Amino acid sequence: MSDISDLEYTEYVKEKFSEIVKEISKKIVGQRQVIKELIISLFSKGHCLIVGVPGLAKTMIIHTLADVLDLKFNRIQFTPDLMPSDITGTEIVEEDSISKKRYYRFIPGPVFANIVLADEINRTPPKTQSALLQAMQEYKVTVNALTYELPQPFFVLATQNPIEQEGTYPLPEAQLDRFFFQINIDYPTKEEEKEILFLTTGILQPEVKKILSKEEILKIQTFVRKVPISDFVIEYIINIIRATRPKDSSSPEFVKKYIIWGCGPRAEQTLTIASKVNALLDGRYSVSIEDVNKIIFPSLRHRIILNYQAIAEAITTDDIISQIVDYFKDKF
Repeated sequence: MSDISDLEYTEYVKEKFSEIVKEISKKIVGQRQVIKELIISLFSKGHCLIVGVPGLAKTMIIHTLADVLDLKFNRIQFTPDLMPSDITGTEIVEEDSISKKRYYRFIPGPVFANIVLADEINRTPPKTQSALLQAMQEYKVTVNALTYELPQPFFVLATQNPIEQEGTYPLPEAQLDRFFFQINIDYPTKEEEKEILFLTTGILQPEVKKILSKEEILKIQTFVRKVPISDFVIEYIINIIRATRPKDSSSPEFVKKYIIWGCGPRAEQTLTIASKVNALLDGRYSVSIEDVNKIIFPSLRHRIILNYQAIAEAITTDDIISQIVDYFKDKF
């Protein structure tokens, strides 16, 4: 794709995105916004935390995405007895049949894949959670002082069940901040549920086509960084993030009233990169404030910590984000 212009490549990315959504829709009913947010995160080289009750096709969406993108997929079921080596891999002792000398051989764990589903990540202790989060941040695994590079692209999707909290280990705020997006999956509509029943209880099992290769995904991830963004949009992003901090002089009164802790610089980076990808998926080689507003909820909802008053009044982080967007509506 090196012989075409940036605008032509932008159109290419838009077309590929449409094809990906079309193929995934053969197996997944609805959830268009969820699919788009997953693809934005992948093209941004980010990782996702997916929150939703059981039975909403979280695993099916991710598995289908891996098929459409021709990527190796591994699923790790997180349990209280899961050890870090169960994720990263371990060394075993082997003996040479001729020389009889013993040596260590590394057996890669399930994290050595392009797409890794960390199912119910909050069911395993912090030590094991940290093993995955280190791999997410550094794109490598260290075992007995030896470092092993993870395959690229590398995309982690961790799921949490918002209902059952007994016997779980909630992710600390510092670790939540490492996730690019928090994607909330809700129940389907009545018409979608009807379509789901026909699709899942019949004989026909649709097949999906491969749309992008690993190499093409890596090229898109690199191209994203080239998309221009104006000082005006950057100023908007910075003002939005600073407004989430209750101790900042520029934050609105409702933020001071309901928030304990706001977003850090990583949230600004997330909004900037995700806005660039959203613009590309819409076929534009420039970023607007509308792009920022379209991806602001999955970018910030896990980075804002509410106080007890907000919880008592059933105010969510999405409510706060909506109010912040409205607060700046006439200022930009």
